[in-house]
Amino acid sequence: MHYLIFSIVCSVAVSILLKISKKQSIEIDQAVAINYPTAAICAFILFQPNTQHYLHTLAAEWHILLPLAILLPTVFIIMGASVRQAGIAKSDAAQRLSLFLPIVAAFLIFDETLRIGKIIAVVLAFIALLALVYKPAQETQSRGAMWALCGVWLGYGVIDILFKQLSKNAAMTVHLFALFIAAGLFMLAYLTIRKTHWTKASVIGGMILGCLNFANIYFYLRAHQTYHNNPTLVFAAMNLGVITFGTLIGMLIFKEKINKINMIGIALAMLAMVCLFYLR
Repeated sequence: MHYLIFSIVCSVAVSILLKISKKQSIEIDQAVAINYPTAAICAFILFQPNTQHYLHTLAAEWHILLPLAILLPTVFIIMGASVRQAGIAKSDAAQRLSLFLPIVAAFLIFDETLRIGKIIAVVLAFIALLALVYKPAQETQSRGAMWALCGVWLGYGVIDILFKQLSKNAAMTVHLFALFIAAGLFMLAYLTIRKTHWTKASVIGGMILGCLNFANIYFYLRAHQTYHNNPTLVFAAMNLGVITFGTLIGMLIFKEKINKINMIGIALAMLAMVCLFYLR
């Protein structure tokens, strides 16, 4: 259970870092670029992947690794915009609700058996998403915040589908190392073309972000290894924990305003997770 707790804390810590990035003069795109080589170094030290298989892995799985290498930093930047404009609670909820896209893909692409519990959970998730992005007419709701939340939901959903496809190969540690390197190169090339002026705060922020991002993934994988016979437990507990903890942090520390409809959305999101766990 402690692996799950560590993963949840690291995931919410990433959102907190994104939230305070502007006040700390951290440029998100620079931090994201530094994040990936930092995560790659962590992966190399901890996993010690067989680098002889590195190029072979890229060649064999390029059709999955290339989209992931582009999507991961892109969605990270969208997540940063979402946290700043819509808040931690809604952004984390949108990210975690994206898990239902791979569930739908499991029926349509991976030939998983369709069960009533998962149908109920998917329906609840879509209703919850609408409630989470709702703002009364008298409250200001920027169109950018709406698009950012939708981008987080869709982006992470597609990433999960690609990760599921990638996980069919046993060399997952090599995949992670290769993916971090590729994503880092993509972002560094992008910033080089833009002739970005690097800042010390962004580099340091990116290193912290990379450690947190890697730790989140590492502890999540360790939790799956610990509960290898019950992956649904890990999946549901992780998402419930992040939504709940992220909401509490957003309200208590950052004084984020959550209206009644939003609270209903969070409750429905948690109910959807419970349905996924119990109605299998």
